[in-house]
Amino acid sequence: MKIGITGARGLLGTHLHAYLYGQPGVEVVAGGREVFASPQSLREFVRGCGAVVHLAGMNRGDDAEVAATNVRLCEELVAALEAEGERPHVLFSSSTHIERDTPYGASKRQAAELLRTWAQRSGAHFANVILPGVFGEGGKPFYNSVVSTFCFQLARGETPSVNADAPVEQIHAQEVARRLHTLIENGETGDVRVGGEHLTVGELLGRLQSFQTLYAAHIIPDVRRDFDRDLFNTYRSYLYPDHYPVPLTLHTDPRGSLFEAVKSHNGGQSFLSTTHPGITRGNHYHTRKIERFLVTGGEAEIGLRHVTGGPVQTFRVSGDTPAYVDIPTLHTHNITNVGPGILTTLFWTHELFDPENPDTYPEPVETA
Repeated sequence: MKIGITGARGLLGTHLHAYLYGQPGVEVVAGGREVFASPQSLREFVRGCGAVVHLAGMNRGDDAEVAATNVRLCEELVAALEAEGERPHVLFSSSTHIERDTPYGASKRQAAELLRTWAQRSGAHFANVILPGVFGEGGKPFYNSVVSTFCFQLARGETPSVNADAPVEQIHAQEVARRLHTLIENGETGDVRVGGEHLTVGELLGRLQSFQTLYAAHIIPDVRRDFDRDLFNTYRSYLYPDHYPVPLTLHTDPRGSLFEAVKSHNGGQSFLSTTHPGITRGNHYHTRKIERFLVTGGEAEIGLRHVTGGPVQTFRVSGDTPAYVDIPTLHTHNITNVGPGILTTLFWTHELFDPENPDTYPEPVETA
């Protein structure tokens, strides 16, 4: 199926794009602001789509401008669908703010009604997906989510100020992406409310501060709950790339040397590989997995690139000075033996390999 995403450069759009990119039989059409530049570009965008996930919108700024923008974008999308005679399954990213008497909430209600009326008129499928607060790797601080703001501040050694008792409901963008894909596969319609994790702002910050303290001591926190894993992955994304590689203390005496490779509350799985000179391993990405690369002998280069595009980041590492790189999610990665001898590498992941759900998607780091 050809699936179009409006707002594909935003937080949720980027995560949905990355998730769908790895799904078999799916062609992703990622639409940024350019698709709304003219009626013709929007018509070209919707042409041939079996589903359109409408994420484009405005959620910060002048109240009147936010409301007008959200409604206008839906009007333009409907006009393009009618002009092309397309009837895709449309999924609209709404918000729990529809329950509030605010310009933003009112605009979301009005936008959903525009799309619902179009679907009834044209005989298409429409799902109004009502979401709580969405967070994830790549979120803009002071814009997308309180999680993004806290992670940004903690990664820079700042202390956030909070209304500790305020309640929040949060869900990770990859979880939303999985839900959206399921809705498309099942052809679901109507109002669909997606629930998240309920906690207070103080509890949220406390959990992130605990992650910060443990990770600074080279300890992977307890991430056996999916929400904690997603929260930790989001936190460490704000440390990338400047935090890595992380040097380890090498304890040396007349017997030889020793260092602590992984300290974790999760168990997980370790792999030890040898790689011949000039050979590259990897070229894949993960959406949830915490994975560590640690060269124990030889010379290597670790390459990383966000799966949806962007520059390649390269880390040079050596077994002579052990240092780890924890691979960020949604980044395709590889490791190449650039030395004259055998490369030995320790790989560790926080979960046991599950062949039924491997969370490993092939994608070359270097693109032609």
